[in-house]
Amino acid sequence: MNANELLKLISKQWCNLSDLMLLLGCGRNKALDIKRDIKNKLVSEGYYIPGNNLPMQAVVDALKIDIDRLEKIKSLNK
Repeated sequence: MNANELLKLISKQWCNLSDLMLLLGCGRNKALDIKRDIKNKLVSEGYYIPGNNLPMQAVVDALKIDIDRLEKIKSLNK
């Protein structure tokens, strides 16, 4: 996945399991484990998470994705 594809993916409001699998480059079981960890952290902080999706910003923060660096890579590839 290149920087453009990654930026497009993380620009979504909500992250579903398929998105998380793409971001992590892993299978369903590992993505479910990480999703559960992120959701538990958010719930313990007092957030309510409706449905099966996670806020993309929480996923970006948990995975420590550097958006500024991705933007720079995107501009260099033009």
